[in-house]
Amino acid sequence: MRYNFDEIIDRNNTDCLKYDKLEAFFGKQDLLPLWVADMDFKVPPCISEAIIKRANHEIYGYSFRSDDCIKSIQTWLQTRHNWSVRKKWISTSPGVVTGLSLLLMSLTNEGDKIAVQPPVYHPFFHVVNDTKRELVYNPLIRTETGYEMDFIQLEELAKNGLKALIICNPHNPVGRVWNEQELLKLGDLAKTYDFFIISDEIHQDLIFKGHKHLPLACLSNDLNQRTITCIAPSKTFNVAGLSSSIIIIANPEFRKKYKRMVSALHLDLGNLFGHVAMQAGYEEGAEWLDQLMEYLEGNVNLVRDYLQEHIPDIKLIEPEATYLLWLDYRSLGVSTADFHDLLINKAGLAVNNGTKFGPEGEGYLRINIGCPRSILEEALNKIKFTVDQLKK
Repeated sequence: MRYNFDEIIDRNNTDCLKYDKLEAFFGKQDLLPLWVADMDFKVPPCISEAIIKRANHEIYGYSFRSDDCIKSIQTWLQTRHNWSVRKKWISTSPGVVTGLSLLLMSLTNEGDKIAVQPPVYHPFFHVVNDTKRELVYNPLIRTETGYEMDFIQLEELAKNGLKALIICNPHNPVGRVWNEQELLKLGDLAKTYDFFIISDEIHQDLIFKGHKHLPLACLSNDLNQRTITCIAPSKTFNVAGLSSSIIIIANPEFRKKYKRMVSALHLDLGNLFGHVAMQAGYEEGAEWLDQLMEYLEGNVNLVRDYLQEHIPDIKLIEPEATYLLWLDYRSLGVSTADFHDLLINKAGLAVNNGTKFGPEGEGYLRINIGCPRSILEEALNKIKFTVDQLKK
């Protein structure tokens, strides 16, 4: 069947962060929201049908992740990413960010140096600071074609006692899918200087044509033992509100420490409907996902063409993955704070301020294209209006 991604669904007054918390985050409620990283599309029918079927049972007691659910995870990873994951490696977390905090608390000590690669998903900063570890930056290098890792600077950090590195693969917000050469070079540094890697691979299924996601942990035996991988069906199938994520840990000592922490906090049972959605999506959601990626490719093409024709001062950083686009407006000569203020208060548009992702985000913004094309067109017109106002 063909799925209708053009359908506009009213999400107001559904306790939806993206829509119902606009005033709390932006100071105004009447905004077009392209900020929070969830999509404005209905979930695959297989997921809603499975949830309704389970809800009709009418008893929602303590639950656990069944063998069938775990098998669906294994099959999905094998089929989509050629990664053979053992059952015992699979643990749980309510969300990937929660998992990051739990991993830092269980595998590191206060004061340990933890590196991140800005501009990057901003909760990375928070989980390091909030767990009282030392946050160190390994900024990405902006090139003519996109972004690269700075291995030279990372090696200097590693020489000074780096405990762990948190990476984003695929990267949010710059849209990179790290290739095998880059990931193996990263692995060589981790082995040489004995640090471990937490790999946030939550966007692993949202890959554009011509690119391939490579799970870091499957590239070598050493990387398998020093990498913890965090994934979830939340971005893939738009089910973030069901709070069900997957932490994959092959290293037995790491796994033991992590599971002890999860158990101590009573987070090991998980969410009943999250389990149901996860299994249904991984078992039956592939066709929906393939059509979603076709639609998102069309949205990327729209943004690229629109910017080139109407707002050439704003450059699209070509995405290799995700439904989050990174736009460079530095040539406009306006500060991030001022541009963001104009977008909100003049154009009526809510997007993510680039500096939220680190100092390297000055002059950039992130927009969410996981929405019907008509909404995206309206958002682009609002950005054009903002630029036109600047030039008057």
